[in-house]
Amino acid sequence: MITLNEVQKDYSDSVQIGPVTTEIESGGITALVGPNGAGKSTILTMMGRLLDLDHGTIEVAGHDVVKTPSRTIAKILSVLRQENHFVTRLTVRQLVGFGRFPHSGGRLTLGDEKYISEAIDFLDLTDLEHRYLDQLSGGQRQRAYVAMVLAQQTDYVLLDEPLNNLDMQHAVQMMKQLRRAADDLGRTIVIVLHDINFAAHYSDRIMAMKNGQVIKHGTPEEIMQNQVLSEIFNTDITVIEGPSGPLAVYY
Repeated sequence: MITLNEVQKDYSDSVQIGPVTTEIESGGITALVGPNGAGKSTILTMMGRLLDLDHGTIEVAGHDVVKTPSRTIAKILSVLRQENHFVTRLTVRQLVGFGRFPHSGGRLTLGDEKYISEAIDFLDLTDLEHRYLDQLSGGQRQRAYVAMVLAQQTDYVLLDEPLNNLDMQHAVQMMKQLRRAADDLGRTIVIVLHDINFAAHYSDRIMAMKNGQVIKHGTPEEIMQNQVLSEIFNTDITVIEGPSGPLAVYY
């Protein structure tokens, strides 16, 4: 479980995220949704200890992310940021290998190589594993970064907008692979998404944010309501029944 207690980030006297107090259950996929500037990425990066908290505490599987040693946290929690500055002369396999650093310290064993291969196969990158990153499309690079965090073999995986740079077909493929990682590998995945319909279709829980606050946290069925979505996104939204579940239609 991930527990946030009075978590707050102060950017200025007039701009702050939080305080947020909530719990994210273990297992499955929890999607963070909301309009731009709602605080989704800020909350996620504080969970991943990539951004300092100004107030409050965050615990992941009972470990305080601020006080727990980095090497310990890195074996529990992996995180993929929205901005990734890649080294062009790295191959896909070399990049994915960085996910094993908390375990290997940079000296890869046969066991590490096995996990690297499994992550590459899982993201359908086998034919690309010896390609350099600058030879890939944006979507292929994005999949390589997700493979890297899966290779870290952590129970908790935090992903900040992993559908960036992906067209519709590859976005669907990515969400199916993340769904499989949650179901088949037992990972707890927390993901920032812009598309409420992707969140509703693939996640188990949705945490909706607005103006730095969590205003609704529940199942897709609880969130996919006309009034709830209209309040979150400040526009008229109608939920209709689509062929595979509820769909939000914007007006």
